[in-house]
Amino acid sequence: MNTAIARFSVLEGKEEEALAVLRKMVSAVQANEPGALAYICHRSRQNPSEIVFFEVYRNDEASRAHGETPHMREFAANFAQIFDASQVKIDLLERVDGFVRAEAG
Repeated sequence: MNTAIARFSVLEGKEEEALAVLRKMVSAVQANEPGALAYICHRSRQNPSEIVFFEVYRNDEASRAHGETPHMREFAANFAQIFDASQVKIDLLERVDGFVRAEAG
């Protein structure tokens, strides 16, 4: 499994547009990427302009495929109009241990 945490910030005045784009992205991943085992978008409580994605992919192939989807290309093409491209941080993680309860879905 591949896990990633992606962090980026919403540009001032783009909050509602950003939430709509993020929800559209999550829906597209859920509908079109069976290798995405978890794809969860969060907004920081301390800093509501900060967006945090928690992503888990079945394997390297599923992770790579995510980056090549039409919805990801569209998201990337419009990213700088809604989000601060200079603030992107992506951490690739190696699972040590853990679980997900069914009700977390």
